[in-house]
Amino acid sequence: MLTTAAARRAILGAMPAYGKESVTVAASNGKVLRQSVVAERDQPPFDRVMMDGIAISYADVENDTREFPIQATQAAGDKQTSIEAGKAIEVMTGASLPIGADCIVPVERISLCNNIATLEAGYEAKQNQFIHPRGSDHMKGTELLSSGKRVSSMDIAIINSCGLTDVDVSKSPRIRVISTGNELVAAGEPVGPHQIRMSNGPAVIAMLQQHGYNDCEHDHAVDELDLLREKIGGHLDNSDVLVLSGGVSMGKADYIPQVLGELGVEVVFHKISQRPGKPMWFGVGAKGQAVFALPGNPVSTLVCCRQYVIPALNAASGEREQPPEFASLAQAFTFKPQLTCFLPVRLISSVGGQLLAMPVHTNTSGDFASLTGTDGYIELPLEEANFPAGTAAQLHRW
Repeated sequence: MLTTAAARRAILGAMPAYGKESVTVAASNGKVLRQSVVAERDQPPFDRVMMDGIAISYADVENDTREFPIQATQAAGDKQTSIEAGKAIEVMTGASLPIGADCIVPVERISLCNNIATLEAGYEAKQNQFIHPRGSDHMKGTELLSSGKRVSSMDIAIINSCGLTDVDVSKSPRIRVISTGNELVAAGEPVGPHQIRMSNGPAVIAMLQQHGYNDCEHDHAVDELDLLREKIGGHLDNSDVLVLSGGVSMGKADYIPQVLGELGVEVVFHKISQRPGKPMWFGVGAKGQAVFALPGNPVSTLVCCRQYVIPALNAASGEREQPPEFASLAQAFTFKPQLTCFLPVRLISSVGGQLLAMPVHTNTSGDFASLTGTDGYIELPLEEANFPAGTAAQLHRW
């Protein structure tokens, strides 16, 4: 069996690099950026007024002027006005600074009467106060976003501020998910006492979409060789990534490795030294398709999808790898088998702000209901069995 680290390296080494496509900025949300985004102009593009009030020349304040006739009004979006000596221009937040002004006095610090603004008694204005200088955020030509960044709502604001209407992003891989098993029945269909509801496939689709992969479809296949060959073969021909759930263990009806081999999928590995998810299988199709055959127990399916499928898709999409995150065990935990343990946890904070991981017990790897309320899982190394409270472990958020 491969270690978890060796399995991850093997998968990443077998993944192709997805191409790129140009999409509208609105359609880029959640996708991996494949270009540099640079500032169209200085930001702000002019000396910007930061407070509602009046714009004046500080030289007048130094000459003990306390009353300023209102010369004009300048709102955000208005062209600049040149200020006259001894006068004030009424300004609004976001307006460009009037020419010749170098001080903003907030409206709360003045009184207006007969179109004359009088400074509050005892108020001491300062030169350049409440002025956001041109280019102080960034200068024209500054790289604001680089290739490999997954586009967020904040990034949409940045891209639009740079005047772009379209951007290059990674192409979305065609992902097909197949749940296998005679016992599975979809929600809404009659279910017998010997059957169970289909949950793995829909959960995998949801996890893929949560991470930005929306070209996903789900299907169900029963454990019959001819039907499996036909259904898996059809999806294999029309996908970039195939994710199967179930049929990869040692049972007589676990046909998936056999069927994949018959369909020309080359096995890269079968089984990883971990729990849950030990029976996982990975291979590559004749057209370079990545094929993930995940164990059928729900907790195993979800852990393997998050641990291997999502990082593989991210790498193939050109997303920059994120630095690892760690949390400390909130209570002691013991794990006897010499396997890497992926332990579901709920995150809490200590009084000092330390991130703590509270273990969540699952009643076997079929107990998917226990995962509700968890934030992810921590990775405990196979070389150890006893993990005291306070042990730092790598955290994988769902």
